Amino acid sequence: MSLVNAFEWRYATKKYDTSRPLSEEQVEDLLRVVQLAPSSYGLQPYQFITVTDPAKLEQISRAASGQPQITTASRVLVVAVETNINEDTVKAYIDKAAIVRETDRQNLEAREQFVNAKLSGLSPAQKVEWAEKQAFLAVGILVSAAAEAGIDASPMEGFDRSQLDQILDLRAKNLQSALLFALGYRSADDEFARIPKVRKTKEELFTTV
Repeated sequence: MSLVNAFEWRYATKKYDTSRPLSEEQVEDLLRVVQLAPSSYGLQPYQFITVTDPAKLEQISRAASGQPQITTASRVLVVAVETNINEDTVKAYIDKAAIVRETDRQNLEAREQFVNAKLSGLSPAQKVEWAEKQAFLAVGILVSAAAEAGIDASPMEGFDRSQLDQILDLRAKNLQSALLFALGYRSADDEFARIPKVRKTKEELFTTV
């Protein structure tokens, strides 16, 4: 399936087929794509948390106004961003980069200083906002990968962030929820699968200056 055809096929699935679970291999492939997604400075200041505990899924569903994707999808992910981005964050990345690239760490110190200088100009709230932007880049990549694989996906807002953070004890982990993400196969009786897409025309959407 070409990516254009895949996006013509996909939609924000509202109800999943509970009898068609994804395989572990399918899930691992999608998560590997997330792992390889672009991120500013390479820092990836987020986590994708897979929730499998039925009790927690029920709690999350209530925090998300009972949206059916939470309890019918094959996999439910919580996209959470780091709330303690600091010099240690950058240091951990530079340490890893030196090992992966098989270079002396001193060769990367200028890069480390540059990134720290950029991040030091941001307030804590701005850092979280920046982290969310990076997470959403990865989410976009995940949507594309799922569509290309013929797997349905639902990026979801519409939930009580404070409740979700409490359910997963995210604050204790220096994390904050940003998005819910459901994966699986659409149910045959999901009426939204048959509703035509409404999108801007090319003329409305694209301009050249």
